[in-house]
Amino acid sequence: MTHFTMNDGVTIPTLGLGIWMISQEKAAGAVKRAIELGFRHIDTAQAYGNEAEVGQGIRESGLAREEIFLTTKVAA
Repeated sequence: MTHFTMNDGVTIPTLGLGIWMISQEKAAGAVKRAIELGFRHIDTAQAYGNEAEVGQGIRESGLAREEIFLTTKVAA
């Protein structure tokens, strides 16, 4: 997987799992499974209404929070 290097030298995976249109009922499981498959970048947004479930999936994966990138958008 390719990565993008940020100004501070940290690299972030260019490919992330997008959570848009994934129901609250399925979001936690989808995130957990994506992490099991090697994803380290999850993209969500306040407007999607499933941010809590994204957090649940990350916790259930057992992966340390420091090992994953979570990007989000805030509605204006």
